Amino acid sequence: MAKTPELARNQRVTGTERTKLGNELLKRYQKGASIREICSETGYSIGRVRRLLVDAGVEFRGRGGTQGRSRRETSTKSA
Repeated sequence: MAKTPELARNQRVTGTERTKLGNELLKRYQKGASIREICSETGYSIGRVRRLLVDAGVEFRGRGGTQGRSRRETSTKSA
């Protein structure tokens, strides 16, 4: 993986640097890393990582926790 730049809390990233950074994070996400894992690797906030992924054109995976079942299936079985 390419090294991501260290950014201060309110430091802005624009232009081609933002595009390159978003694409790097997108590669990590597509290889299976969670958003939280990317945050801990880079030191970026969840909000920053999500925005960069959205800008890079991510298709988010479903949230964990239901282990492959939809919420409806889970709630109708327990009712």
